[in-house]
Amino acid sequence: MGVINKLCGWMPGVLLCTVFINQAAVAGPEIQSWTTTNGSRVLFVAAPSLPMLDVRVVFDAGSARDGDSPGLAEITNSLLNDGAGPWDADQIAERMEDVGAQLGIGSERDMAWVSIRTLTEKHAFETSIETLAAILAHPNFETDDLERVRNAMKTALRLGEQKPGTVAQKAFYRAVFGEHPYAIPSDGTQASLATITRDQIVNFHKRYYVAGNALIAIVGAVTRAQAEILADRLTHGLEKGEPAPELPQVAALQRIQQENLQFPSSQSHILMGQPGMYRGDPDYFALYVGNHILGGSGLVSQLSEEVREKRGLSYSVYSYFAPMRRSGPFLVSAQTKNTKAKETIEVMLSTLRHFIEQGPSEEELTAAKQDITGGFPLRIASNAKIVEYLAMMGFYRLPLDYLDLFVDRVNAVTREQIQDAFQRRLSLDRFVTIVVGNGEIKQPEG
Repeated sequence: MGVINKLCGWMPGVLLCTVFINQAAVAGPEIQSWTTTNGSRVLFVAAPSLPMLDVRVVFDAGSARDGDSPGLAEITNSLLNDGAGPWDADQIAERMEDVGAQLGIGSERDMAWVSIRTLTEKHAFETSIETLAAILAHPNFETDDLERVRNAMKTALRLGEQKPGTVAQKAFYRAVFGEHPYAIPSDGTQASLATITRDQIVNFHKRYYVAGNALIAIVGAVTRAQAEILADRLTHGLEKGEPAPELPQVAALQRIQQENLQFPSSQSHILMGQPGMYRGDPDYFALYVGNHILGGSGLVSQLSEEVREKRGLSYSVYSYFAPMRRSGPFLVSAQTKNTKAKETIEVMLSTLRHFIEQGPSEEELTAAKQDITGGFPLRIASNAKIVEYLAMMGFYRLPLDYLDLFVDRVNAVTREQIQDAFQRRLSLDRFVTIVVGNGEIKQPEG
């Protein structure tokens, strides 16, 4: 959900068979919304054709809430299904396996979630929902489990230090977001993980895993009345609580920055960019469609044409906006030989500069719209995909007609809107460039 071109990616081979689908065929599902008795917002889509139920409960409890303890949100979320109520981790896994249910957890910078997929047959449904409710409200946070998760996260950090792409991404977020909570490394640091206590985890859960800070997405073969009872059951054991406080705005960068990090590799990893846009941004569709042409559409994008096809500098080059509650990053990435890093950066910047100044051609815009809208039906073709959309829409307070109007809004984008949005939102004289490799690369002028 967090990366825009992953959310709306290109679909080769789909265009010819989907471009002529009429608007009624690609309209979004009927979404109903209400608030539970203790303050959780619910988005619900009835899907009676299969005896399945997908539920996703989302909390404003991502790493942006870590404060002085990087990794706290992730370690809290990771412990939820390691024991809850009367069951330990093995018993929870057995309960899910016995009824064929799938339990999921995860966290990002903005959010943390717990999800379940189950049959609506009575025994499977009751077992799954009873377990999910306990995981949400009554996790055990046993000391032994904490130490195991802590050690696993510390090991993952050490492995990440051996991957130039991971090193580059962390340096990029530090440089782009500075003192903003988005700069906090979601997976923590060796020092922070070593000092996180059980009391901190309990207090984090008590503050953020509350009904007033929750969004519930439900898709499946239940009625509205059944969905209302289900949502109340899931939040009954939660404190009412309050929404998390508003995050600060992301500050604009003030100058060009480049950081060259030595790494024993024959390839240089290049990341460049700046703060981009937020969910619900008025420039969202112009920037999204524009970026599809610039670097989000795989081998047919402008960046791929200039960097890969014409010059053979990189096997993979791409760009994307990652909208979040506040402005997430706009990022351009490539990998190349150490000896070609300077040239690759120059070509990436010149391609960006040309696109910002000139925008796309009408032919490129038409092809991008067909590519995006042609693949849209597949992105809402399953309950699992719809529940993720509902969770994103509800968490970011997007309008309930977002899916209904998606195709129309894409088709309404003009060349002038793209050019205007990119010129206002991107400034190459305030870009961050991170290079991780075994070479010295100077920042190109201009």
